[in-house]
This record gives sequence, structure tokens and C-alpha cells, in this order.
Amino acid sequence: MEVTESRSTTPILSAQGLCKHFGGIRAVNNARIEVQQGSITGLIGPNGAGKTTLFNLLSNFIRPDAGQVIFDQHPIHTLLPHQIALLGCVRTFQVARVLSRLSVLENMLLATQKQTGENFMQLWLKSKQVRQEERENREKAMAILDSVGLAAKAYDYAGALSGGQRKLLEMARALMTHPKLILLDEPAAGVNPTLIGQICEHILTWNKEGISFLIIEHNMDVIMSLCHHVWVLAEGTNLANGTPEEIQQNSEVLEAYLGE
Repeated sequence: MEVTESRSTTPILSAQGLCKHFGGIRAVNNARIEVQQGSITGLIGPNGAGKTTLFNLLSNFIRPDAGQVIFDQHPIHTLLPHQIALLGCVRTFQVARVLSRLSVLENMLLATQKQTGENFMQLWLKSKQVRQEERENREKAMAILDSVGLAAKAYDYAGALSGGQRKLLEMARALMTHPKLILLDEPAAGVNPTLIGQICEHILTWNKEGISFLIIEHNMDVIMSLCHHVWVLAEGTNLANGTPEEIQQNSEVLEAYLGE
């Protein structure tokens, strides 16, 4: 795998002064992060560093106590998660969330946004357009599933997929939303080495097609091989940021994260 150069120095995502307390625990404390347009950016830190909480703040699954988040020049820290997704910022989860009793294809189709048929009146007034959109959405979903090796399982229950296949489905489903930025929470966790390689190749391919990524990952081989820039979080606070090479040589990171 070869990491391509970041296409722009313009942040597609920028967060400043983010804070979140749970009782007396400061899960995130005055944290900041930037993701450059066209980049693959990593977010690392020891267990309990606040990485997933920071993801939840960026996607507004939980509201920050303080701070702001700017996505594609829009303040999003006051928006609902589905409104953020409509702007083009979508996320996955550490444990892949699929609708187990729906088929793989149905999971994909549910992610399609702004369908004419979602409006009851349009369903009757523009039935031909609705049918055409449905055909196009199915074709797109099948093409994406084929690209990630899941086309043969399109009509299987999503609950029958392996853990790695569920992660692939979750990532593929995100593509149905025409995302500008995907927040990936540990895409390699619990996945066999062969499938990890496939996931990394898909991320690189989608990045070349113009999608930016912010990735939480404990697998340092994945982070160092994929990312243009890496941010390090420790005890909810920024510890360091830089290129993968700079992070590998940072003594504070080695002490706090790698235990050296």
C-alpha cells in the first residue's frame, strides 16, 4: 500500500476547544483537531484517551460542553447527527452497526438520501421518477457491494455476515450517502489480516476518488501505512500531531502511548 499526498491544505473538518465532562471525569478537555481536504488523517491514543468521545462530539452524537466544530465551512456542533450526515460527514462505529434482519442490499438502500419516494405525495405524483431512482439506487448499491466483495451476499441477512464483513458493509453503506468525509472508528478491530489489507486498499481507493477520512485505530501498521497526518490524544487532551514519521519519533508519544 502506498499513501498518496494530501490534495489540499484546506481543512474539511476543524474542531477547537472541545470539552466534555461526565460528572467529575473530563473525557475530552480543550481538544482540537483538523482534517485536511483530501487527506487520510489518523487519531490515536491509549485506551481511555477520549478518542471515541471525540468522534461522538464531532458527529454530535453527544453535545459538547464547550467548543465548536466546522465542517466544510459550516458550523455543525449545533446540528443533529442526521443533518450532519446530509452535509456529507458520516461515521462508522467500533462495533459495526447493521440491521441484522434486513438483507445486505436493504441495508445499503436504507442509506440513500433525499429520495423522491420519501415524500408521500411525490410517491403518487412522480411514480415514474420514483421507480427510476429505485433502479438507479439498486444498481449503485450492487456496484459498491461488488467493489468490496459482498455482491454475492446481497440477499443474505446482514446478521449472517462475519465481523469483518459487517465492517465492510458499514463502510460500503456510508458510500451510498455521497460522503465528503468518513469518520472510521477502528476499522481493523477484530478483523483477520487478509481482510484488514482489503479494507486498507478500499480506503486508499476511495481517498483517491476524493473522500477524506479521519480514522481511529489501534493497529499502528494501519495508521502508519495509510495516514498523511496523525493526531495523538491522551487523557482527553492533545498530546502531539504530525506526520506518521514524526509521531513514531516523538518521545512524549512513546512514553504516554507506547509505554516506552
